[in-house]
Amino acid sequence: MFDTTRRTLAPRNVKKVLSTKKTNFQEAIKSKHAFAMYLRTPGAKEDPDGKWSWVNEDLLPTPRDKWSWGYINYFNLYFSWSMDNWTLGSTMVGIGLNWWQAILVIFGSQCISSIFQAINSRSGATYHVGYPIVARSVFGMYGSYYVVVARAVMACVYYAIKLYIGSSFVVNMLTAVFGHHFTDIPNHLPLSTGFTTQQMLAFFLYWLIHIPFTLLRPNQLAWVFTLKMCTIPPAYIGLFIFCMVNTHAKMGHALPMAASASKAQFSWFIMYAINSGLGNTANTITNQPDYSRWSKTKWAVIIPQVIANPLSVTISSTFGILATSAINNAWGLQLWNQWDLLAEIMIRYPRSDVRFAVFLCAAAQALLVLGKSSLQQGYGREKTNDETGTNVAANMIPFGSDSAMLLPRYINMTRGQFLGLCLAWVVNPWKILYSAEAFTNFLSGYGLFMAAVVGPMVADYYFITRGNMAVEYLYDGTKANQRYFYLKGINVRGFIAYVAGIAFPFAGFCGTLGASVSKTATEMGYIGWLLSFAVSFVVYLVCCLISPTPMQKRVKDEGLQWEELSRREYEIDFGGGERFGKNEPDSLNNKEGVVEVVSVDSNLDTNSREIMEERPSKLE
Repeated sequence: MFDTTRRTLAPRNVKKVLSTKKTNFQEAIKSKHAFAMYLRTPGAKEDPDGKWSWVNEDLLPTPRDKWSWGYINYFNLYFSWSMDNWTLGSTMVGIGLNWWQAILVIFGSQCISSIFQAINSRSGATYHVGYPIVARSVFGMYGSYYVVVARAVMACVYYAIKLYIGSSFVVNMLTAVFGHHFTDIPNHLPLSTGFTTQQMLAFFLYWLIHIPFTLLRPNQLAWVFTLKMCTIPPAYIGLFIFCMVNTHAKMGHALPMAASASKAQFSWFIMYAINSGLGNTANTITNQPDYSRWSKTKWAVIIPQVIANPLSVTISSTFGILATSAINNAWGLQLWNQWDLLAEIMIRYPRSDVRFAVFLCAAAQALLVLGKSSLQQGYGREKTNDETGTNVAANMIPFGSDSAMLLPRYINMTRGQFLGLCLAWVVNPWKILYSAEAFTNFLSGYGLFMAAVVGPMVADYYFITRGNMAVEYLYDGTKANQRYFYLKGINVRGFIAYVAGIAFPFAGFCGTLGASVSKTATEMGYIGWLLSFAVSFVVYLVCCLISPTPMQKRVKDEGLQWEELSRREYEIDFGGGERFGKNEPDSLNNKEGVVEVVSVDSNLDTNSREIMEERPSKLE
């Protein structure tokens, strides 16, 4: 059974909740069976005999009382995470553009990216379900496991890499506070590790800071992005002003100039740069349902991101290009990453007031970088901080959501988020960034694989089903599922489109890994994300015209209008007589035969309430 009324935990209740959890744990360790039941997620106890479990509280549609994110919340989310693009401009310069061309291309690519993000967020905002459930509707009840695992693996790797990158700012903070007492700590790790003892300490501290965030769901995290909006813009502006004032804004020959190229070559530079900008947000485009499911209205998630994302990315990358060019010209260095810049500032200005300012700036950056990594590659000029996002939003939440689907009987979103954090030590991100060049190149091009997932999702929602999802069927993995079981649980049309979408730019992608490929293949790789999306989108439409899906037939037979099913009532039967209504809890509370039961679930506190409809256990 599912608790549908839990709110953000109030501090005054912490002691009571901890006491309850302690009591539940003590009861659980009394027997093997009790401990096995204790490990199950809320609601899993009601499905003791099912071979596969298809539902838990985080896979269900978000209850109405948790539709808590409005326009301001989403503006804070998209603007704050998009500020993490200080070095994106240098990547564009590495492609062959000059500084102002890079800025224009960044703005244009992010406008396009924001449109794709808005398009893919609609299903989540309308039906209040996350990416794994939307994937079920397009790829099938079993086929969806592949696209969910594919995203989960990358989210886990990116999570770890970004933890490592963020720990670089913790190094700045510790240096600012402790000075030589920190920097003089002897290194006991071998050079081949790509890691020092000081960095290991900083990584561990940054890892610890993430633990409390893993215990929260997205509806409880709005304050994080509000805090970032109050800290990172002043930090960026202050760092930019320091660089300009210190150098008298003299950039000289350090200001990037365009590479010499023919018109045809330059056109490919532009296309590659635009595609790189889209690849920069490939994960967030895919992840949109996981954010939009908490939206108060269908438009609350769309309008803010169309405005905030291009504006924020352009501002931060412009600051990065101008500030680092000025510093590099004045100091004769080649600094691009912020942590290197902050470290150099402390070396050149070893005063307490400067160290305090660096500490504040690094702390704001570390908060910002609770963030996603999408490694960008530009003609041999690799950057590890050209990304948009936050670890919490872009990696932690998606990994938690995916884990909840992969093993819903034992893993919910919060457990999955904590699991992802623990796996960071297994990934060894410092080793990846230090020596695994081919793997980082692979990560940088992985966006084309996710584009082939987004293509069919967009085509299905907007054109095949006219925005109609039969949500009650998305939790039934049996052959009796008339809408989404497809062929043995797999929608072959979706995978034909997926393979076709990958096939065209794949040779160019292999070229980035060191393979020898033709010029044509290389140029197709330059537009990998756009090409993969377009091909998978078109192929899926063609496949559905040749062989209509069950939902496509229903939409046609019933003459369903745009998103008509979103306005209808439905119930999801879990077996054992438990049901969940569209407007839970209101839709159940207003019916006869509904009783309120005090929960003693081991995963909930004793004051948690559950709504149960007393009906026969026979599946209707």
